[in-house]
Amino acid sequence: MSQDTLLEIKGLKIQGFSDERWHDIVKGVDVTLKRGQVMGLIGESGAGKSTLGLAAMGFTQPGCKITGGQILFDGVDLAQLSETEKRSYWGNRITYVAQSAAASFNPAHRLIDQTTASTLRFGKKSQAEAMDDARALYGELNLPNPDTIGDRYPHQVSGGQLQRVMTAMAMSPRPDLIIFDEPTTALDVTTQVEVLTAMRKIVEHFNTAAIYITHDLAVVAQMADFIKVLRYGEEVEEAETRKMLTAPEQDYTKSLWSVRALAKEPMPEQEPILKIKNIDAAYGKVKVLHNVDISVPRGSTVAVVGESGSGKSTTARVITGLLPPSAGDIEYEGQPLPPKLQDRSKDQKRRIQMIYQMADTAMNPRQTVREIIGRPLEFYLGLRGQAAEKRILELLEMIELDGRFIDRLPGELSGGQKQRICIARALAAEPDFIICDEVTSALDQIVQEGILRLLMRLQKELNLTYLFITHDISTVRAISDQVVVMNLGRVVEQGTKNDVFSPPHPEYTELLLSSVPEMDPDWLTNLNAARA
Repeated sequence: MSQDTLLEIKGLKIQGFSDERWHDIVKGVDVTLKRGQVMGLIGESGAGKSTLGLAAMGFTQPGCKITGGQILFDGVDLAQLSETEKRSYWGNRITYVAQSAAASFNPAHRLIDQTTASTLRFGKKSQAEAMDDARALYGELNLPNPDTIGDRYPHQVSGGQLQRVMTAMAMSPRPDLIIFDEPTTALDVTTQVEVLTAMRKIVEHFNTAAIYITHDLAVVAQMADFIKVLRYGEEVEEAETRKMLTAPEQDYTKSLWSVRALAKEPMPEQEPILKIKNIDAAYGKVKVLHNVDISVPRGSTVAVVGESGSGKSTTARVITGLLPPSAGDIEYEGQPLPPKLQDRSKDQKRRIQMIYQMADTAMNPRQTVREIIGRPLEFYLGLRGQAAEKRILELLEMIELDGRFIDRLPGELSGGQKQRICIARALAAEPDFIICDEVTSALDQIVQEGILRLLMRLQKELNLTYLFITHDISTVRAISDQVVVMNLGRVVEQGTKNDVFSPPHPEYTELLLSSVPEMDPDWLTNLNAARA
């Protein structure tokens, strides 16, 4: 290894066990990463990105094994070390920032105690020094009230703040290498800008090397010095970031760059199927929706956009009856809709269905696809036995899967397949109106496009109406007919897609639109300079 090379992976091969046999996951990949460099690692689901990122730590997930190659970290082959020896590196010289900060923190411990745990375990600082350093890192990461935010528990801060606290946790022991695994995927665009800025600043400040795993090309352009593209566990190509963005060599890489050229045909406007009028809603004593009015034409897609805490998902909860409003009315096909779910008839419940953001948590991991789709068939339509079986197979065909999936568990499905099963479960009730709550935000761009095309086809065939909650402005441009912009529980702007996206914009809409990353390595720098 050259003097400034920190990580050198040579001919790495990894296998995973499924369907009662071993499969190749990573097939002879090489990586060279120098101190202070950031490598972007991209590719669709199943490409082996996270497996390779974890392998850079000498770690493999349960059911996986390293079958060949070397992982040289500062000259030491991590693949040859015992578990105990590797643990001397983890949380010390190599740290990891996960996609879901909320799932990665212990809810019973204060943030500052978790931030300093590794530093104290390895004896790098005294407790007082580690605590002071954590507060300084919170300040570096632009967290509010850096001297006191560490005294809070994970549920007492926002998702974007928790992601930054996790970055502080990763930086606390001053590692040589950080693995960022999709750290901004579930964040809204304005929060994403803050988190990206903070992560880039701290990596540069401490000259830390990093592997940044993502499916978002515009995001990786802001972070990486060079980009490696993976597919099916093999390297497709690698190049310096600017060259990769402007002149990718391989057809597969070019397909990644152009994948979001999706455009929905305009729908002729029909009568509203749903109206919410002057809605107020609260969680306990905290008012979260203020005089919200939204009208949704039948057969259309109305996108609701806004940052975290804007009231998007709360509006969905009001529509579904999970959160009765404190004021205002809901009309469905011109008739009043009872505010409480338990007061609605079975038919009213059937006609409004919801598809959730995280398919992993939206399905029972112990139920097969047959049981997941079959339950609404029995509950709403009374279908059992052969009639249910026939309908399940029809629904699988509708979502472009086949009968081979009927007895699989969620853990045996890819992310995109899980989301398709959630769509089939919603369709099983034969609804008119479906609320899609961030249904593509955790998926890579190729899988996203497949899900969006599927939803658009089903809408056309079944005359479905969608309320599409998202923070992804490119998705809104692709699939919406109308757009509702929300901020702090209020509707800022609503109208046709062309009207909302055409200037002049209200101040908040302008903030949202300007926060959408572009495939330009200078975009984040220029944005922060313009806002300074």
